[in-house]
Amino acid sequence: MCGRYTLCTPAADLEARFDADFGGIEPSYNCAPGQKLPVIADEDPRRATRMKWGLTPAWADESFDLINARAETVRKKRSFADAFERRRCLVPADGFYEWVDRSVPNDNGGRGGADKTPYRVAFNDDRPFAMAGLYERWEPPEPETTQTGLGAFGGGSDTVAEEAAEDAGPIETFTIVTTEPNALISDLHHRMAVILAPDEEETWLRGGPDEAGALLDPYPDDEMTTYPVSTRVNAPAVDTPELVEPVGVD
Repeated sequence: MCGRYTLCTPAADLEARFDADFGGIEPSYNCAPGQKLPVIADEDPRRATRMKWGLTPAWADESFDLINARAETVRKKRSFADAFERRRCLVPADGFYEWVDRSVPNDNGGRGGADKTPYRVAFNDDRPFAMAGLYERWEPPEPETTQTGLGAFGGGSDTVAEEAAEDAGPIETFTIVTTEPNALISDLHHRMAVILAPDEEETWLRGGPDEAGALLDPYPDDEMTTYPVSTRVNAPAVDTPELVEPVGVD
């Protein structure tokens, strides 16, 4: 799976790389599910749009928060099939994290420790790239009210109504497509994000379903690297440059 990634490339470099307006984006060293993050959608590829990471299909009655879609089944699963046909996007990144159990067996045949070591995967030159994504616009159902709020009587504040008003309107959500890992990443995890070559990005956005489906293969590992990073990345609230720095492992 792909559950965290980085996008710390300066805005000017991102705009030059993707030929799109990123609106003065700030670096993010710990992009996490639930956050609103920039994606480049097929309907307006000249502008990066912030969407919530965690796709919910338009037909859903409740939030699904699907952060990944498997390449092998993305055209068949109801949650993703329509988005694959009609709503594809690029998810800009310059690295992603995977967690690896490096503990050794103990005397009881179990593993000697529960902690996992986070690793960052990136290109050797740390250049930005695009992951294959899908997006949806989901209209949350209106909440049912079972009792009259204080606001109806002119006294106090109807907190539920105020919160509902803040969340009113469609929510744009996205997911990242994953595939089998290349040789480098297979030592870390059994899945990896689909990374698109620059000359594949237009086809992913605008090509037919068969053309897009042909792009869902592991990216070659000859220009990629991976290295351990601080366990501080485990906390989604931590977002500092130190997270992408390599650390030693015992």
